[in-house]
Amino acid sequence: MNAPPTASAAVDPGRQRAVVERLAKLLPAHCLLWQAEDTRPYECDGLTLFRQQPMAVALPETEAQVVAVLRTCHAMGVPVVARGAGTGLSGSALPMGDGVLLGLSKLNRIVSVDAQRRTAVVQPGVRNLAISEAVAHLGLYYAPDPSSQIACSIGGNVAENSGGVHCLKYGLTVHNVLRVRMVTMEGEILELGGESPDAPGLDLLAVFVGSEGMLGVATEITVKLVPKPRLARVVMASFADLESAANAVAAVIAAGIIPAGLEMMDRPATRMVEPFAQAGYDLDAAAILLCESDGTPEEVAEELARMEAVFAGVGATSLRVSQTEEERMRLWAGRKNAFPAAGRVSPDYYCMDGTIPRKRLAEMLTAIAEMEVKYDMRCPNVFHAGDGNLHPLILFDANDPDSLRRAEAFGTDILERCIALGGTVTGEHGVGIEKINQMCTQFGEAEREVFLGVKHAFDAQGLLNPEKVIPTLHRCAEYGGMRIGAAGLPFPELPRF
Repeated sequence: MNAPPTASAAVDPGRQRAVVERLAKLLPAHCLLWQAEDTRPYECDGLTLFRQQPMAVALPETEAQVVAVLRTCHAMGVPVVARGAGTGLSGSALPMGDGVLLGLSKLNRIVSVDAQRRTAVVQPGVRNLAISEAVAHLGLYYAPDPSSQIACSIGGNVAENSGGVHCLKYGLTVHNVLRVRMVTMEGEILELGGESPDAPGLDLLAVFVGSEGMLGVATEITVKLVPKPRLARVVMASFADLESAANAVAAVIAAGIIPAGLEMMDRPATRMVEPFAQAGYDLDAAAILLCESDGTPEEVAEELARMEAVFAGVGATSLRVSQTEEERMRLWAGRKNAFPAAGRVSPDYYCMDGTIPRKRLAEMLTAIAEMEVKYDMRCPNVFHAGDGNLHPLILFDANDPDSLRRAEAFGTDILERCIALGGTVTGEHGVGIEKINQMCTQFGEAEREVFLGVKHAFDAQGLLNPEKVIPTLHRCAEYGGMRIGAAGLPFPELPRF
C-alpha cells in the first residue's frame, strides 16, 4: 500500500478560517461544513484503509456555485478533491488535510431524456441505477452496471471509468458517455465531446473519462441509452477445477461469442455468497461461470446452444440455464453481492482490481492460491472473466496490525503479478492512492512525464486531486528501493496517518 497525501498535518487554524470565510460568501450555510464532527464522514471513500479529514467540505447545489468554489480555491492556492457518492475503492476521493472536499451529491437532477436519440442528460450526483429507473417506461436503460450501482453516482463512474458485469458486450463508462460539461480548476466551463457520432477535434472526452478528478469537475453528463433486450438468459456452468473454468472463458471468446456478461467465481466465493444471497450456486464446483445471452428469443436460443456446446467441449461438469427473469436476476444478485457477503465472514476485506490477458486466468488463479499460503490469508475470487478484470477479495482484520500488513503486501503482490503477466493495475476501480506505486512498475519515466503534461495542461498549479494517480520520480525511486530491499514481502510497511 502507499502513504496517503503528505498534507495530513494539523491545519493552520488561521488558514482554515480564511478559506471558510471566503466559501461562506459563496454557499448557503447548509452547504458548507468545517467542524470536525461534520467533516468526518468525508474522510475516506470505499477504501477505508486510509483516512484524512478535509479542512472544509463544500456541497454546491448549482453549477455556478461549483465555478465559484473552484475559482476561489484557485486564487487562494487551496487543493480541491471532488467526491461523488464515496463508493470508490482506490482512494481517489481521499481528501487533503489542507484542502477542500467538493461534494457533488446535491447536483442530482436528470436534466432531460431524449427517447428518439436514446440519450439522457444528467448531473453528476445522479445514481447510476436511477438513470435506468427513469427511462424504464421507454424500454431503455443505461448499460454500465457496477456492483454499487444502487448507490454510486454517474459523476464518480465518469471519474473512474466504471464498468460492471455487462461491460464485456456494452462497454465501460467511456463507451457510453457522449458529452461532459466540466469546470476547470480556474473556474472555466468546457464542453467535451458532443451528441454527434464523432465530435470534431482531439478526443478530449476519452482523456477526461477515467481521469479521477485530476483534470476538472463534471457538472453535466450526456449518456447513451440502449433498448432493453426482449429476452435474457444466464447459463451457470460448473467446473471441477480452476484451469478448466479459465480455459472455458477463452474458448467462449474464441468461438466468436460476445456474451452480455461472463463472470467467474471460485468455490470460496460461491460458498461465501450463497448464505447471504441464496442465488442457487453450485457449491461443489471448483468454479462457476455465469454467461448471459440477450436479444430476441431466436437470437438467445441460438447463442445459448453455442455456449452450451463450448462449455461441454471444455469439460463443464454441469450446465443450468435460467428459466425465468426472477431466476436470472437471482444469479446476478449473488455475483453483485460478493462484496457485502465478504463483510459477513471477515472483519474486513480488501477488494483488488487488476486486469490480465484472458489466456493467463488459470495462471493467475494458481498464483493467488500460492499467495494465500505465503501470506496465510483467505482470498475468494470473483472476476469479470470475459475481459480479464480480477476482483480478488483479501479477507483480513484491520484491528490486527500484522493482518493488515500482510493484506497490503498480498494486494501489492497481486498487482505486480498482473503487470508481469502482461496486464494492468486497474480495470475499473482507478488508481487513486492505492495503486500509485505500481504505476512506477507499469510505466516508464517518459510515459509518466506525458501523463503529467496532460495534467499540467488542464491544471497548471496541480490543485485538483493532487498526489494521486501519477507518481513522481522521487516516489518511484523510493518504491524501487523498497522492492529491491524488502525481505519476504514486496515492500515494508509504510506510515499511515
